[in-house]
Amino acid sequence: MQCSIQTSPQYAELLGDQELTALLTSEAELEALVAVEIALANAQAQLGLIPSGTGEHLQVALKSFKLDLKAMSDGIASSGVPVPALLAQLRQALPDEQARWLHWGATSQDIVDCATVIQLKDCLALLESRLSALIDHLQNQSSASAKQLMAGRTRTQLATPITLGLRIARWAQPLISLEAELPKIKSRALKIQLGGAVGANTAVAPLGPAISQLMAAELNLNNASPWHTDRTALVAVSSWLTQLSSALAKMGKDLMIQSRSEIAELSAGVAGGSSTMPQKANPVQSEMLVTMNTLVQALHSGMMAAASPIEERDGASWSVEWVLLPQILTSVGCALRHGVSLSKSLNPNIERMSGIVIDNPQLMAEAASFALAAHMPRADAQALVKKAATSGQPLAKALADLSDAAIDWHTALNPESVIQSCSQTAELIFSNRDKA
Repeated sequence: MQCSIQTSPQYAELLGDQELTALLTSEAELEALVAVEIALANAQAQLGLIPSGTGEHLQVALKSFKLDLKAMSDGIASSGVPVPALLAQLRQALPDEQARWLHWGATSQDIVDCATVIQLKDCLALLESRLSALIDHLQNQSSASAKQLMAGRTRTQLATPITLGLRIARWAQPLISLEAELPKIKSRALKIQLGGAVGANTAVAPLGPAISQLMAAELNLNNASPWHTDRTALVAVSSWLTQLSSALAKMGKDLMIQSRSEIAELSAGVAGGSSTMPQKANPVQSEMLVTMNTLVQALHSGMMAAASPIEERDGASWSVEWVLLPQILTSVGCALRHGVSLSKSLNPNIERMSGIVIDNPQLMAEAASFALAAHMPRADAQALVKKAATSGQPLAKALADLSDAAIDWHTALNPESVIQSCSQTAELIFSNRDKA
C-alpha cells in the first residue's frame, strides 16, 4: 500500500498518467500562481492603480528566483493557503518600491482559483486530444466491422443478432456527446477570478471589472464576475469528467465480458498473466476503465460536498477541491490512455463470433414473430414462435410445420438481414459528430 499510488514509480503506468501528472506538479502550480500575480500587477499598472513596471520587475526577478520549499511548507501550514508564503518570498526578490504593490487588493483565493483554472485548461486540452483520438479509432474499428455479425445481448441473455460495428459505435456514442459538450464546459470553467477579500473588489473599486478584464486577456481566460462561493463551474467539470469515465467503463465492461474464456469473441490491449494459472490472460486494461470509474464517482461526490461553502469564503470546503480535482483529472486521464490503447488493438475472433450466431438460431425469434404478425395477431405469432423455438426441431422447419403462412423462412431467418439497419444506426451515431 502506498500513499499516492497514482504517482508511484511502480504503479503509475497502470493506475496513473505521467503526462497529465506533469501538468499538476508543484512546479506547475507555482508557475501558474506567479503568472496570476504578474497578470494582476500588469493590469493594475496599465490602469494607473500601481506604478508601472511592477509586473515586468517581477518577471525579471523570477529569472534568478529560487523558492524556499521549507518556508513555503511552514507558511502554508500556518495560513492554510500557499499565497502568503509565496508573496513573502516574491517580495524579497523585488525592490522595495515594487514589492509593496504586489498582490494589491487581491485575496489568496483569487490567485489560487486562477492558478487552478490555468492548470485545468492544460489538463482539459490533453484530455480533449485523447478523447478525439479515441473516437477516431472507434469509428475506424466500427467501419471495419460493419458486416461482422455477433449475438446481441440484453440483460445478459442472447437477444437478436447485431454487428460488431454497432457494438463499437455504441461505445463511441456517449463519447461523441461529451466531446460536443466540452467547449461549453470550458467556456464556463476557464474564467478569471478576482474578487478581493469578500468578493466585491472593494479595495480596488471601481476598477475591479477593468482589472479582471485585462487579467483575463493576458492569461487567455474568460472574463467573469467573482465566483468565490459559486463552485458550480468546477462541479460541472467534475461532472463531465465523471460522465466520461462512466462511458469508458461501459466499453471496459463489454470487453471484459467478450474476452471471457467461454465467450472469447473479442480481445484487446495487453493481456496480463496470473501468478499461479499459466493459461490466464487477464483483461487488465479493460479492468482499469472500470476501476477508474469507481474511483472518479467517489471523488466526484466529494466535489459535490465541497460546492456549498459558507458565507463569503470558506477554507474548509475550498481545500477539498485541491485534493480531489487533481485525482479526478489523473484518473480520467488514465482511463482515456488505456481506452485509446484498447481501441487501437481490438482483435475480434471472427470464427467464434459468427459461430455463436449460427449455433443459436433463436436469435432470429423476433424477426420470425414480426414476419408471422403480418398474417395473425402479434400475440399469437409470438406464442407460435416460442413453441417452435422449444420444439427441438430446426427453427425454420418447426415454423413451417406450425404455420401455413406464405413465408420464406430461410430468408426471414437469415441473420445477415440485420446488417443494413445496424450499419445505418452506427453511421448515424458517427454522423452526429460530423454535424457537431
